[in-house]
Amino acid sequence: VQLQASGGGLVQAGGSLRLSCAASGRTFSSYAMGWFRQAPGKEREFVAAISWSGGTLNYADSVKGRFTISRDNAKNTAYLQVNTLKPEDTAVYYCAADQWGLGSPQQNQYDYWGQGTQVTVSS
Repeated sequence: VQLQASGGGLVQAGGSLRLSCAASGRTFSSYAMGWFRQAPGKEREFVAAISWSGGTLNYADSVKGRFTISRDNAKNTAYLQVNTLKPEDTAVYYCAADQWGLGSPQQNQYDYWGQGTQVTVSS
């Protein structure tokens, strides 16, 4: 499966964005989808994930209550709604896919990765 992340941009603190991850292929519904981010000078970290069934959602503590992950299997797309953005949310955001996954926060569970979309939050 090929993944294309989009929707990033420059926003002021407190603003919102909706990130999208479009997947190729006809088996999107069998993949758990995860979002990860990498800030300058830091390691890539887990943000949020949704199981292949959509029944399990998993969030990093730092984004709980502000970010929402969802999926639309009819559109082969996963979303990350990011609200109340903070400067520390500035990073390149990557989406990833894990077949029959349950929404793991572990990067090594994911087999496919998108190219990333930049989110920059100004103070």
